[in-house]
Amino acid sequence: MKNGADALISTLVVNDVTACFANPGTSEMQFVAALDGVPAMRPVLCQFEGVATGAADGYGRIADKPACTLLHLGPGYGNGVANLHNARRAFTPIVNVIGDHATYHRQYDAPLNSDIATLVKPNSIWTKSADRPDEVASVTAEAVAASYGPPGGPVSLILPADSAWLPASGEVVLAQKPVRPAPPSAAVDAAAKAIKASRNPVILLGGQACRAEALAQAARLQAAGVTVYTDTFVARQPKGAGGFTPKKMQYFGEMALAELEGVDLMVFAGTTLPVAFFAYPDRPSVLVPEGCAQLTLSERAEDSVVGLAALADALGAPKTGPTTSLAIPDAGPTGKLTAYAVGASIARHMPDHAILCDDAVTSGAGVSAGTAAARPHDVLALTGGAIGIGLPLAIGAAVAAPDRKVLSLNGDGAAMYTIQALWTMARENLDITVVIFANYTYRILNVEMERTGAGKAGPQAAKLLELGGPNIDFVAVAKGLGLPAVSCASAEEFETAFAGAMGQRGPMFIEAKI
Repeated sequence: MKNGADALISTLVVNDVTACFANPGTSEMQFVAALDGVPAMRPVLCQFEGVATGAADGYGRIADKPACTLLHLGPGYGNGVANLHNARRAFTPIVNVIGDHATYHRQYDAPLNSDIATLVKPNSIWTKSADRPDEVASVTAEAVAASYGPPGGPVSLILPADSAWLPASGEVVLAQKPVRPAPPSAAVDAAAKAIKASRNPVILLGGQACRAEALAQAARLQAAGVTVYTDTFVARQPKGAGGFTPKKMQYFGEMALAELEGVDLMVFAGTTLPVAFFAYPDRPSVLVPEGCAQLTLSERAEDSVVGLAALADALGAPKTGPTTSLAIPDAGPTGKLTAYAVGASIARHMPDHAILCDDAVTSGAGVSAGTAAARPHDVLALTGGAIGIGLPLAIGAAVAAPDRKVLSLNGDGAAMYTIQALWTMARENLDITVVIFANYTYRILNVEMERTGAGKAGPQAAKLLELGGPNIDFVAVAKGLGLPAVSCASAEEFETAFAGAMGQRGPMFIEAKI
């Protein structure tokens, strides 16, 4: 007879959850054993829970369906929280399976006991404990359905050990996947009326409104005279030749407001009011010009594709809008290695439909500029600001789309948060090229220290902002975790290394000393 763990995995698989990013412990051994009976579930071992949760995020963003994680009680979940924060901000469907002590053992407050329900609450859009084996299947189906939202997000299914090992009667349960409703016609009419009456309207896109189908409709609005922006950090956005790439809200608030000066109407599609990433002395938090009217075309949970199409029709917009033409540098960059040189090499050699996972922090702008007119590709951004997601995101994306080349761009400080991910890439032989921008400093923090009014870093403060003394030997680290690795100090060296990586399958590590 099947036990609760069998019921859980069987129900996940029947609901098309077929990847499990795991770091299990004793309480999860029944789940681990049950994997042998359900070969459709792919288990991927991660040597840190922050890698597992970040990988599940990358998988969900590309597959448009949840993976599951397997985490060991409250502390295991706690190790994965930062990347679940990013996943929540990306609205990525994830089913976290969190093992717990047997229901009768909780009362004894064993060393690993914790209040799991409270720990998971801030980054879960749904949570429930399956305290009886006969309810495991139904609770699992409920979890899968809840992860889709809309707009989607991480859910937490707590599995007590006895619910996993005891016999579980009943069949697997099919989840009722929700459907995004169309925005109300009144919202479309109001937006169209306001745009017609405005002098300088802007529409701001986020979430689902940044997918290819929605961007095609947004391009029509651009052609009709509405300036289109996206949120600063988007979960998944197609870029490059053949598509429409809107402007992006500037990261620094004063730059954003300067660019928006004169805008008298801001319409939101799939997003909400833009705010500064941080508060600064004597600077505004809300990034909307004074006197600018605001209204919502489509909420995050609504179908922005339908809403944008209806708005374009209401404005009499052309049937198509502007697209980006392919423009690839004829020759490789030379001389000093910079983020812009890296971007040029990536544009030259990145194949069609690559997936670019961006955790490059200050170096990301150079790559973004260089690849703006490259071959079509998808960009997965750091949605929640918690660095350390670039390596795990790439794992999940590569598992979800094994036929696509995946690039992982990382600042050196960011990479060290989840450097264990390299081992999983090697073990699974994933087609990922990792680029680490090594400048041996938290450059963004040096910038932000002055912006907050704290002044320039002195000798003591610099100890918390610099990454040297000793410099990290990234090539040695990567090789020690199983990846072929090379270090590049010039544009020519990077051009050669990157071209070689794009010409072969499997994982590759490149350190870019900038």
